[in-house]
Amino acid sequence: MAQIKDRQLRLAHLNDQLRRTGLGGEKYLTRGLHDMGPAFVAKTVALVKDFDQFNEDNDPHGEHDFGVVHVDGETVFFKIDYFNRDKTGGSPDPTDPSVTTRVMTVMLAEDY
Repeated sequence: MAQIKDRQLRLAHLNDQLRRTGLGGEKYLTRGLHDMGPAFVAKTVALVKDFDQFNEDNDPHGEHDFGVVHVDGETVFFKIDYFNRDKTGGSPDPTDPSVTTRVMTVMLAEDY
């Protein structure tokens, strides 16, 4: 059980680092979000960066890999996925940055 908790904490830490600082992976915005304009994008990026409302309902695995924010009446999702280094498949160990490429996508709910 402690091993599972350690894994969750490690994943949450790595995902929070990407979301807050941009370090440790890649970040993408969908075309729909981008088309909302620079002011909307700036508000969205700030809200995603500062998001800290993780709980058992929206983060059942404790990984901090998904969240929802509301910007100017629009629902926006962010999702972090774990790929192998060349992004041809899933990561063999998402807790190990040497074998993982983290990719965060920020999208309008309707883009999902």
